[in-house]
Amino acid sequence: MKIGLDVMGGDYAPGAILEGAFDALGFLLPGEKIILIGDEKAIRDWAHREDMDLSQFDLVPSTEVIEMAEHPARAFSQKKDSSIAVGFRLLKEGSIQGFASAGNTGAMLIGASYSVNVVPGVFRPALVIAIPTSDGGKSVLLDVGLNPDCKPDVLLQYAKLGSLYAKYVLEIDNPTVGLLNIGEEETKGSVVVRAAYELMKDNPAINFVGNIEGNVLFTGEMTDVVVCDGFVGNTIIKQGEAFYTIYKERNLKDEFFERLNFESFGGTPIIGINANVVIGHGISRRKAVMNMILQTRDVINADLTKKIIEEI
Repeated sequence: MKIGLDVMGGDYAPGAILEGAFDALGFLLPGEKIILIGDEKAIRDWAHREDMDLSQFDLVPSTEVIEMAEHPARAFSQKKDSSIAVGFRLLKEGSIQGFASAGNTGAMLIGASYSVNVVPGVFRPALVIAIPTSDGGKSVLLDVGLNPDCKPDVLLQYAKLGSLYAKYVLEIDNPTVGLLNIGEEETKGSVVVRAAYELMKDNPAINFVGNIEGNVLFTGEMTDVVVCDGFVGNTIIKQGEAFYTIYKERNLKDEFFERLNFESFGGTPIIGINANVVIGHGISRRKAVMNMILQTRDVINADLTKKIIEEI
């Protein structure tokens, strides 16, 4: 297994990315290797300065960087030798089995959609995250930012995609699915959510338990998979980050709130495309980068893309 890592992506690249890569080495199994993609001089200069041995990695050089503030589509098409573009090229040709970056999110989404392409039959890919629950487990939440507006059939398909992620990545047998709403009754919610409920309740492909409210999101009581549009999902995870920040500022200590730290997530996989791609937070430092790499490894091991192609 070869995991491609964009060394130039993120606010603290390349140093924090390389630190995370070295930390991840201790968790890799025989046959698993990290492929560093980026400016060769910058990478070797950092390694020399920090007295770190790069021999445990393969290095694929690139000469350009897509900056965080650049226009995603324009930058991806014009900077063909950027670390992101090179990563997707390696992914498309099969030289790596997964690609992770904390760089320009828009450019990563463009690369995912137009380089490795969407799985035939998938209406819209989604960003998925496993949020911690107070019972010690995890619940799958999607979409968390890719599609702020979703039609009912897209939400139904998210239920299927989320179920596959829960089953094969989190190893939850026959995961339950809940539709996030402002009430549990069938008649509650927007026109889109009510229509999605009608599609889900009679669909044998998912284990649908009905509407769920926001007050049970982090309890794990109701469901294994929570479905919502990207606007709502992104708001939820940003609120989680805010609560963690407040908790730390008050010098509180609690195991559950520690799990809200975005560094523990590492990144958010894009599901519904023909490859394994994980996007990290732009402010990722070494711990977040390490977990982003390990999450990419887990998605590859789950063979999730193949499972989605078979199902969809």
